[in-house]
Amino acid sequence: MGLPIGAALAACGTSGPTRPGATSSGGGGGATYWYLSGQPQEGVRKSTIDRFNAANPDGKITGTTFQNDAFKTKIKTAIGAGQAPTLIWGWGGGGLRSYVQAGQVDDLTSWFDQNAAVKDKLFPSSFGAATIDGKIYAMPCETMQPIVLYYDKRAFDKIGAKPPESWGEIMALVPKFNAQGIAPFSLGGQSRWTNMMWLEFVFDRMGGPEVFQAVFDGEKDAWNNPIAIDALGKVQELVKADGFIKGFSSITADSNADQALLYTGKAAMMLHGGWTYGGMSTDGGDFVSGGNLGYMNFPPVEGGTGDPSNTVGNPGQYMSISSKATPEEKEIAKKFFATELISDASAKEWVTTGAVPIIKGSDKEFASSKDADFLNFAYGIAVNAKTFAQSWDQALSPTAAETLLDNIAKLFQLSISPQEFATNMNAVIGK
Repeated sequence: MGLPIGAALAACGTSGPTRPGATSSGGGGGATYWYLSGQPQEGVRKSTIDRFNAANPDGKITGTTFQNDAFKTKIKTAIGAGQAPTLIWGWGGGGLRSYVQAGQVDDLTSWFDQNAAVKDKLFPSSFGAATIDGKIYAMPCETMQPIVLYYDKRAFDKIGAKPPESWGEIMALVPKFNAQGIAPFSLGGQSRWTNMMWLEFVFDRMGGPEVFQAVFDGEKDAWNNPIAIDALGKVQELVKADGFIKGFSSITADSNADQALLYTGKAAMMLHGGWTYGGMSTDGGDFVSGGNLGYMNFPPVEGGTGDPSNTVGNPGQYMSISSKATPEEKEIAKKFFATELISDASAKEWVTTGAVPIIKGSDKEFASSKDADFLNFAYGIAVNAKTFAQSWDQALSPTAAETLLDNIAKLFQLSISPQEFATNMNAVIGK
């Protein structure tokens, strides 16, 4: 598979509480579809299903929502027991590879060959994380969202500073914000994958995508790369300097608590996914509409060799078809893929949430949006990035990913050293 320019993120646009397993749309027979709760994304998913069902009364889709972490556990268990929903929503990459190896999802390569117009509507970069050993096993869908460095312009005005243009400037800003009682960075560290974004960018800016590529390729002791050890150390220096909000390890991203710290002025900056823009716009009062939110790509690290146009994040979500589904259910799923899932109506709705649809030419919808500036910014990063890297926990197998997230939490809590992190991670390379 190689490190695909397609990517996927551990939390593609999820937030907010929900009743686990709450049925949200559809009903009766037909195909089944589980997806993530949390507004505004949940609303778009529901209305997409509703439009499809209205047009296809004899072959409907029943949707059920789950919170992010609950979904990951439930889908894995259901697939293992041969009781998966017809449509398996996910992030591609290593998780998809495990389903493919277990024979749990259908090969869609020939379907895409026969439906070239469907494939041509989607950004080519989105297919990397849907492709395993040269074959396509998932339909890229929804939105592409790079990880963004957000900042509160009010906080920068307060200390009389400009947004950071290098890692050195980030470190220099930390004591200035702390002196004013503002946390330099918000972080929902209990969620663990939020911490991971920091490592992904620092590794990339210091050594380019090749550093993690070696891990993905299963090279022995790849985590012992001196650049990797140095990058791990740099992130711990930021932790030790009180770069993150106090108590970050007990703050969750699913509750949007990390976003709230930014828009309420308690933190100056936040490294997070493009999907959080919609949440801050909806929940943050006049924070976004009043022009207080700034955003930028992650800055270079002094002496690093990575291309500063590179990004990590989410150039698509992914939907597979369960191999255990009936022929009738599979036909409904494919009809959904070819129609409402990538319809103009669906694209317009994603734009209203402040997200960039995965559909080519969707930027024509931006001009009329109140979020046009952000949408064009995110679209530009996604389209112009030399490498749009897949998030580590999605590129790796579920087993290695869990070890990764566990060790990242320990690294940020300063309970292990960079070398201990590397040793622990080298033990699961290729597993």
